Amino acid sequence: MAWMNGFWHGRRIFVTGHTGFKGSWLSLWLERLGADVMGYALAPLTHPNLFEAAQSGKGIKSVIGEIRDLEGVRKSMLSHAPEIVIHMAAQPLVRRSYEDPSGTYATNVLGTANVLEAVRASKSVRAVVVITTDKVYENKEWLWAYRENDTLGGHDPYSSSKACAELVLNSFRDSFFPPARYSDHRVAIASARAGNVIGGGDWSTDRLLPDIARAFSSGDVLKIRNPKAIRPWQHVLEPLRGYLMLAQKLYEHGIRYSGAWNFGPQYSDAKPVDWIVEHAAKVWGPRAKWEFDRGEHPHEDHMLKLDWTKASLELGWQPKFDLKEALDMTLGWYQSVLSGEDAREKCLEQIERCVESLQAV
Repeated sequence: MAWMNGFWHGRRIFVTGHTGFKGSWLSLWLERLGADVMGYALAPLTHPNLFEAAQSGKGIKSVIGEIRDLEGVRKSMLSHAPEIVIHMAAQPLVRRSYEDPSGTYATNVLGTANVLEAVRASKSVRAVVVITTDKVYENKEWLWAYRENDTLGGHDPYSSSKACAELVLNSFRDSFFPPARYSDHRVAIASARAGNVIGGGDWSTDRLLPDIARAFSSGDVLKIRNPKAIRPWQHVLEPLRGYLMLAQKLYEHGIRYSGAWNFGPQYSDAKPVDWIVEHAAKVWGPRAKWEFDRGEHPHEDHMLKLDWTKASLELGWQPKFDLKEALDMTLGWYQSVLSGEDAREKCLEQIERCVESLQAV
């Protein structure tokens, strides 16, 4: 059957953070689905970046603006009159949050409040998906995967700010879009928590796969801070598919799908950092070298897994790519694009691969 049954064709969507790594992939996918998209975000923060390399703004309306500017967010959203809002704009880096905690809280907490305040002023919005992170949970360093009803927390400013964003979402939903009055306001809101996302086109600093691509392609020695840290690695298309499925369910069925949702990999694919690096080195070839960086570094969690049973049972979502396939897709993207192949075509090729795997079911 045709994936999404044509739901997204012509649908008006407002995406914040569209110039970022995940936002660029999402913009390309929504363009492929025929959606009418407006993106709102800062200009790309890295050079190179996927937004420019893949021409992700080519098929959408792109507004460069600050998520902390309430009037800018509200004016742009109202001008587009979206039916669905997907809020991805964020300061997404743990180490940067130690350098600029106030800016991290302002972006991740106040920015979320601004988006929801703009939704409150809108007459057109019917579904809102706020993207947070797997790091919103109070990490107890246990072996079990975290479920949506586990306690929120966050040791570092990034994780804490995202947990705060979840509280802001809950407050807005309870205060202004209460389930008991859904027939009046017709707005359904949910949050989505994904694992460590990998994929071609991420050029952020202090992220494992971009660091691997930079070091291995230049022949430098890759320095690894926490080789035994275990993370729920997944290809970027996996959670994006979850966000799209969740948004559609919210639009079609309302408050039944409100609340928090986890999107993670198969539990066997939660691997330590050194396993990822060793696999990448084998794929990349003899130039690939790495070593343990024994210097002092800010706190980072060592064990983190997500329980995505709820998404499986209620949305019909489950990961399609195992970790090896996700890594090979990611490393293959970097190797191809660094060798001169077209970034946009490589992204669209992998999106098509994902869609074909869904249609084959």
